[in-house]
Amino acid sequence: MTIDRRDLLALAGATALLPALPAFAAAPAASLDQLARRSGRRFGTCLGGGNFADPAYRALVAAQCGLITPENELKWQALRPDADHFDFRAADRIVAWADAAAIQVRGHTMLWHREERFPKWVAAHDFGTDPRAEAGRLLVEHVRTVVTRYAPKIRSFDVVNETVVSETGALRETTLSRAYGGTEPLVDLAFHTARAAAPHAQLVYNDYMSWEPGFEAHRAGVLRLLQGFRARGVPVDALGVQSHIGGGPEQGAAPFGGRQEKAWRAFLDAVVGMGYRLLVTEFDVDDRALPPPPAARDQAVADYGRAYAELMLGYPQLDCVVAWGLSDRYSWLQQFRPRTAGLAKRPTPYDDAFAPKPLRTALAETFANAGARA
Repeated sequence: MTIDRRDLLALAGATALLPALPAFAAAPAASLDQLARRSGRRFGTCLGGGNFADPAYRALVAAQCGLITPENELKWQALRPDADHFDFRAADRIVAWADAAAIQVRGHTMLWHREERFPKWVAAHDFGTDPRAEAGRLLVEHVRTVVTRYAPKIRSFDVVNETVVSETGALRETTLSRAYGGTEPLVDLAFHTARAAAPHAQLVYNDYMSWEPGFEAHRAGVLRLLQGFRARGVPVDALGVQSHIGGGPEQGAAPFGGRQEKAWRAFLDAVVGMGYRLLVTEFDVDDRALPPPPAARDQAVADYGRAYAELMLGYPQLDCVVAWGLSDRYSWLQQFRPRTAGLAKRPTPYDDAFAPKPLRTALAETFANAGARA
C-alpha cells in the first residue's frame, strides 16, 4: 500500500486512539481470540462508525479480538462519493488502528450486489454507447483500487456479498449487472480482478443463508453459484457464512429451536466437498422472539449460540469466527430489527456496559474444546 501524507496522518491519529487497556473487572484471563487460536483459528468483530469513536469499546475489541472487519467503511457507499473519486479516510483510520494494535483486518465488501446498497449515483450513471465496457471499467477500477491499496495488510476479502435472492435462489440483478450483460459474468469479473490485484489473498463469497426454516431456496441458490464458480474456474477460496441466527428469515421471526440441522450439515458438507473453506463472518443471535426477562433471554441466546458454534467449529475447514458487534450497545440489530415495547436487544457476547454475558462463556468454552483447524 502506498503511503502518502494523508496515510501518515491517519496512522498517527489511529495510534493516538490506542488507549491503555482498562482492566475489565469481569473479564476472564484468556481472550476469545486466544481461545480460538488454540485450534488454529481467529476470533474478531466488526468495527467502525460510532463504536470506533468509543475508546472503551476499542479497548474491549483490542483485549478480545485478533481480527476486525470494518463495518461499513470499505463498502461502495463509504468509498465512492461519485464515479471519479475514492474517499479512504475512514477506512484508513481503522486499518491503521488495527495495524498499531497488531490486529488482523478482513476486507468487506468489494461488491455488495444489491441495488439498494450501491451509492445513488450508480443507478443514475451514464453507461454510454457501450454499457458493458463502462460497467466493467467501473467494477474493475473499484476492486483493483481497493484491493491493491490494502493488500497485503488485508489477507482475506469478501469480494462479493449477497448476490443470491433468498426467497427464490436466483441471482440478483442490479443496474451494474444489467449494464454488463448478466450477474454471473459480473461477479466472475470481480473475483478475477481481486485475484490479479492480490494473488495470495483469500477471496470469499459472503451470504446470509441460514440453518433456520425459510432459507431452503437460498441455500440451494448459493450451492449453484459455488458450483458455477468451480466449473468456470473462478478464483473463489471460501464461503463466508454471515450467521445472523435466531431471528429467522427477513419476513418474520422464527423461535429458537426451529433450526434445520440435518439440512444445514448437508449444505456445509457440499460446500467443503467442492474444496471451499468456511468463515463465520457476521455472528450474532437475534433474541426478538424471546420473552422479555434479560436473564432468561441471555441464557437462551447462549444455548442457541453454543449449538451453532459447536456445529460450525466441528468443520476443520472453518478459519475464523467474526461477531457482528461485540457489545449490545453497538449491535446493528438495535436499529434495524428492534424488539417491540422498546426493549433493547441482547444479541452479542457483552452487554451495553461491556460486561461479559453467557454467550461469551458459551463461545469461550466452545473454542476451548474445538478440534484443530485443517
